[in-house]
Amino acid sequence: MSKVEFNKETGPREVFCGLTSIVWLHRRMPDAFFLVVGSRTCAHLIQSAAGVMIFAEPRFGTAILEEKDLAGLADAHEELDRVVNDLIARRPEIKTLFLVGSCPSEVIKLDLATVAEKLNKRFLGQVRFVNYSGSGIETTFTQGEDGALKALIPLMESSNEDPPRQSTELPKIGKNTKVLLTQPYLSDTVRDLKHRGCEIISAPFPLGIEGSTEWFLAAAKAFKINELKVHEIISPLINRAKLALESHKEILKGKRLFLLPESQLEISLARFLHNECEMDLIEVGTPYLNKDLMKEEINLLPDNTKIVEGQHVEKQLDRVRESNPDLVVCGMGLANPLEAEGISTKWSIEMVFSPIHGIDQAADLAGLFSKPLRRNQILTTKTLVTH
Repeated sequence: MSKVEFNKETGPREVFCGLTSIVWLHRRMPDAFFLVVGSRTCAHLIQSAAGVMIFAEPRFGTAILEEKDLAGLADAHEELDRVVNDLIARRPEIKTLFLVGSCPSEVIKLDLATVAEKLNKRFLGQVRFVNYSGSGIETTFTQGEDGALKALIPLMESSNEDPPRQSTELPKIGKNTKVLLTQPYLSDTVRDLKHRGCEIISAPFPLGIEGSTEWFLAAAKAFKINELKVHEIISPLINRAKLALESHKEILKGKRLFLLPESQLEISLARFLHNECEMDLIEVGTPYLNKDLMKEEINLLPDNTKIVEGQHVEKQLDRVRESNPDLVVCGMGLANPLEAEGISTKWSIEMVFSPIHGIDQAADLAGLFSKPLRRNQILTTKTLVTH
């Protein structure tokens, strides 16, 4: 393991709501609907994150908790029943309906697990109901996906066979099930899969050429596929990706990078940006650090990398200003203030909405970071010319 410096930090944090994960989850689960049990603010948040969909009814919505619900003056269960009945009547194609908890529903202690259980009995054989929390009080925005996937695990039947992947139905799982993660923020899901006997394949995450290559090789080893065959297949992809990376590397090489904690992708991004784009790492912040899941990533980091788990946002911003980085990866709430101070930023949420996984996407991933630096070069040049 590389000689990495680990630090922990607590204090005021800058977080983004876990409900936003619905925006990408509803695209990946074509027969599912995500019903947020929350306030009008929750509804506005999701609509803003997803954009306005005019020509197609989206597969997410909000059961609005009004002021009288929050004050305990009305039965929120009655309103939720009404919304669910109306929704299923209008959308008979829904096969799985997620009841998603929010800050407002958790404040009034609305028991969505019991609600889901009752609805499963009522709509048995027609729709299955699953509940999870998308509250942003104590979580990062990517953990909404972790909660949704974890909620599906109890619905998976047990089997000791080597189950094939079926995209249209939940797989059976057991001691011969192998799991290879593509995202580093699924700690709760991994924990429950382990409890069901699944084997978690240890690998870096498939970001960039290096991470993706090691990810494929880990899969090949687990399934007893010849390593030389893997190299033979991916070599053309690697050659093409290296060529495509060059123009971005010209911009990023030698630039100093500071990653603030937001998505739990930070360690993988730091590894890619240092090893393949030759950026210098000042500090790598992450909201939570699961050393088991991140072991292979940490091994690939350069010696003396400073990793900070958790956040005291004011102290971190002080370190940002003191170190004067060329680029800061952070949440949207911090980006504008830093830009106003003349510090270039990149929104970490873009890494979740953009296709960044795999060898072929390495240049696109690098482009997300070279773009703000390239823009600043152009603006600086124009300013000099104007003067």
